[in-house]
Amino acid sequence: MPTRGVKLQKSLTHCWREALAEGIGTFILVFAGTGAVMVNSISGGSVTHIGISFVFGAVVTALIYGIGHLSGAHFNPAVTLAFWTSGFFPKRRVLPYILAQLLGALAASALLLISLGRVANLGATLPLKGNWLQSLVLEFVLTFILMFVILGSGLDRRAHIGFAGLAIGLTVGMEAAFMGPITGASMNPARSLGPALVGGIWQHHWVYWVAPILGAQLAVIVYRQLSNGFRDFQE
Repeated sequence: MPTRGVKLQKSLTHCWREALAEGIGTFILVFAGTGAVMVNSISGGSVTHIGISFVFGAVVTALIYGIGHLSGAHFNPAVTLAFWTSGFFPKRRVLPYILAQLLGALAASALLLISLGRVANLGATLPLKGNWLQSLVLEFVLTFILMFVILGSGLDRRAHIGFAGLAIGLTVGMEAAFMGPITGASMNPARSLGPALVGGIWQHHWVYWVAPILGAQLAVIVYRQLSNGFRDFQE
C-alpha cells in the first residue's frame, strides 16, 4: 500500500503546473488585497475601505481571466473542496491545490511584512470587537453567496459565456464593501492564514476556516437541488 507521502508526490507530479498556477494566483490575490489594507493604513486612509474592496474584487476578476484556463482559478481551499464534493474536481488534486494556495498566501504575507513592515495586522481578518459568533454566521453567509455565484456563472453551461470572472469579482468586491468592517470578508481560509501565520495573529482564526468551508458546501447542496442534481449543467 502506498503511503500518503507517495500518493501526494504522485498527485503533485500529475498536476504540478495547475498547482503552481494556483499558488501564484493566491499569492497575487493576498499580495494585492491585504497589501491594499496595509497601504491604506500607512497612507492615512488614502486607499479607503471602498478602494480596498475594489482591489479585492478587481484582482479576483483579473486572475479568473488570466489564470482560469490554467487551473480553474480556485485560489481558495473552500472553493476547491466545494468543487470536489460537487463532483467537478478530482480528489487527487484537492491536496496539491490547497497546499499551493496556502503556500502562495504565506509567501505574499511574508513579502508584505518584509517590504511594508508590521502594519495593520498584515491585513489579518478579525471579528469586530471579538464577536466570533457574529463573524462565524456572516462569513458562512458570505461564502455561500460567493460559491453560489461561482457555480451559477462559472460552471453552469446555461450561464452567459465569458461573464464568470466579472460576476465573481463583483461579488467579492460587493461583499468586502458591505461586510468587511465586521468580519474582514475573508470567504477564504488561505487569505486569512497568510497574515495570521506570518503575523502571529490567531484570535478566532478557526472561524475563517469553518465558516467558509461550510458556507461553500451549503451552496453546493442548494445548487444541486436547483439544477436537477447538476444534470442541467450540460444543457
